[in-house]
Amino acid sequence: MKLSRRLFIGVGVGALAAPALVAGKAQAAEFRFKFANNFPLGHPMNNRMTEARDRIAEETDGRFMLQIFPNNQLGSDTDTLNQVRSGAVEFFTLSGIILSSLVPVASINGMGFAFKDTGQVWQAMDGELGAYVRDKIKASRLHVMDHIFNNGFRQITTSTGPIEGPGSLRNLKIRVPVSPLWTSMFQALGCAPASINWNEVYTALQSGIVDAQENPLSTIDVGKLFEVQKYCSLTNHMWDGFWMLANPRSWDRLPDDIKEIVSRNFAKSTLDQRADIDKLNETLRVSLEGHGMQFNEPDPEAIRNQLREANFYSEWKANYGEEAWELLEKVTGPLA
Repeated sequence: MKLSRRLFIGVGVGALAAPALVAGKAQAAEFRFKFANNFPLGHPMNNRMTEARDRIAEETDGRFMLQIFPNNQLGSDTDTLNQVRSGAVEFFTLSGIILSSLVPVASINGMGFAFKDTGQVWQAMDGELGAYVRDKIKASRLHVMDHIFNNGFRQITTSTGPIEGPGSLRNLKIRVPVSPLWTSMFQALGCAPASINWNEVYTALQSGIVDAQENPLSTIDVGKLFEVQKYCSLTNHMWDGFWMLANPRSWDRLPDDIKEIVSRNFAKSTLDQRADIDKLNETLRVSLEGHGMQFNEPDPEAIRNQLREANFYSEWKANYGEEAWELLEKVTGPLA
């Protein structure tokens, strides 16, 4: 699938707005499940999950229909997580770092400056560390699918100036998601982090409540943050991914044959979306520069050393426990 920014935006809008392919079968659906996410139309996740929706409808002969609700349409991340737990929403993709408010170890994939590249990410998250995290999610009475979506490495954007090193971060008013790990890391770097849900970020940047934020390039692009941010520093400070969560009671009432079809098609779309994000990131810098963003590439080692000096790694090792930390360092090498 050749990706460009035009395709990135256009495929999702058409596929989600006009699902004519399966409209006829929708009338006779035995199971209608809602899938909520916080990405706008056109994001690779919504594009690929639209494909999964259509494949599942065909393979189940219309017995199972998936309704997609993008862009926080059903509420903020926190609200929607509560709806999944109650059964009001059946499926929801959520960053492990935000999920950590319920499952503390779920944020371990976002450990600051842990992974060198996506090869290490998949070695960990498709391997022993991912299995460990999924077990903890299931113990919290949520069902979780086997593979995690790719949200990519996160970069820092600001309206005040580029991040050149630790000194540039001191007292920086930066938006972070509602997560202890994010808040802890940016406090250790001397920032003034503010926890703000994604659907409020653009307004917070526009009004000056915060001067900076951090997200993968794909989210910066689709969220049009280039309209309210001038500088983008390629820090690669965290890798972020999204788990596909499900209400366990809703999942358990599906017949085994439908479970297999849904699981298989979700897995295919997850792997396809991972590749989409990697391809997209190869072109997004040029696209964002075309919108006026200025890029720089700071040396991460000085920033990482400040985290070590602030005992950030040793504190989080204690929070996660020896077993989880050993599984992380089995892939990344020593961090603390």
